[in-house]
Amino acid sequence: MKFSLASMAVVALATQTATADWFGGSTARVAYNKWHETELERWLSDHNVPYPTPSDRKDLQNLVQKNWDSNVVQPYNSWDTNQLSSYLSSKGQQAKKGTEKNKDSLISQVQQYWHSTADQANEAAGDVKSYIFDSWTESQLKSFLDYHSIPNPSPRTRDSLLHTARSNYQSAATKAGETSAYPGDWLYSQWSDSDLKTWLDERGVPVPQPGNRDKLIASIRRNAYQASRSSQSTLSSVSASAASAQATLSDQLLNSWSDSKLKEWLDKAGVPRW
Repeated sequence: MKFSLASMAVVALATQTATADWFGGSTARVAYNKWHETELERWLSDHNVPYPTPSDRKDLQNLVQKNWDSNVVQPYNSWDTNQLSSYLSSKGQQAKKGTEKNKDSLISQVQQYWHSTADQANEAAGDVKSYIFDSWTESQLKSFLDYHSIPNPSPRTRDSLLHTARSNYQSAATKAGETSAYPGDWLYSQWSDSDLKTWLDERGVPVPQPGNRDKLIASIRRNAYQASRSSQSTLSSVSASAASAQATLSDQLLNSWSDSKLKEWLDKAGVPRW
């Protein structure tokens, strides 16, 4: 009797902690087709792609399209050797001996562990709010909400702050009269230059020299999606470890309960007994 009730309780506990897939269902294979001319120019500048001025929108769009895959789908092509080695380390790998300074070899090694597909990268580009805040600290999220007069959620946790920032991102941009598909410096208006440099340093991204504010923010924009993926990967690893520990604890805890206590827990959880 106790075995079956405890098993039901463990299953119920697992069901209650299930989570949804991070990405939504929308697809934006050619997100830049909807970008404002200013955003097209900003993207080209961020990725060091020269463009003539003045340029009409079609010329700008064609330039973005020509450079899209190498900078968004396979951004590691433009990484330096330190970034490439850092990525391998984040995957629990070491650069092959003798290749630490060989960029082509490091790129080849990174490709073996690169799991972001073109569809995922393009989808994210079409919905910047789905990833742009992932690498922000709780304090930075709160500052964003306060600056744009967005009420803080209650209870105030990082998850609730993150959800509120995403939910109000478009309205904040609209109210400020700013573009939002590929956001400008306005998104980081609450960050000090030190905050910007710290974000880059913590992710092994070279701080541009000279490190003026525009270049610092451009570097963050270029690397924000990969930073989000790294955050999600770390979170998944931690969650898996926590789930494993929880399962062991749940088994030990629930098996120590009496039949009457197990019945009471199942009833409160709304779990039917069969």
